[in-house]
Amino acid sequence: MPAIKIYPSLLAADMGNLADACRTCRVGGADGIHLDIMDGHFVPNISMGPSIAAMADRAVDIHMHTHLMVTHPQDYIQAFRDAGADTILIHVESRCDVTEVLAAIRGMGARAGITLNPETPASAADPYIEAIDEILFMTVHPGFGGQSFMPDVLDKVRSIRDAHPNLELSVDGGINDETAAAAASAGINAFIAGTHLFGQKDMKAGIDRLRTICTGAYRTEITPS
Repeated sequence: MPAIKIYPSLLAADMGNLADACRTCRVGGADGIHLDIMDGHFVPNISMGPSIAAMADRAVDIHMHTHLMVTHPQDYIQAFRDAGADTILIHVESRCDVTEVLAAIRGMGARAGITLNPETPASAADPYIEAIDEILFMTVHPGFGGQSFMPDVLDKVRSIRDAHPNLELSVDGGINDETAAAAASAGINAFIAGTHLFGQKDMKAGIDRLRTICTGAYRTEITPS
């Protein structure tokens, strides 16, 4: 069983107090912090730039899990790596030579991963398996926080987990205690939660509970109600 990892998403934090939010994640026992990078083109929203990543890197010594929701990720990977990104995930749907960009990310010393949108089939990951450290499954349409979890995506998760039992598989979108359990049952081991975790009065308690739930549910085939 791959290690269960919990990444609070800064997109749901108080944008006026992001350094404090990063420290809250670290003290709460998070395995890292997740950055949602949006360019207003690939998705209809604009979020953070490399300066936010650099701020987070100064604020805390914690893994920086960075999701590039951008049309041309090749134009951004160096800036985010220089700012402290430890994992950089790009979309297979983006406009780039995906293999080339993944190789460049690894060449910078970062973990490289791909992201699949809800409608993108599992087979889209096949050409890149040897070039990646992680696959991120979107269980909402990327671009905005607070959306509802799309359980049909879990069929893709099951098929990839069956074929690649040791690969890091992460999920983002509508994650709470119930949906995380369903995702873990399908084979997800890394969980990105924004609204759910930043809405907790005690983030440490929320992270601990989520980790316990996901550990117990891993590959047990729970179906969300």
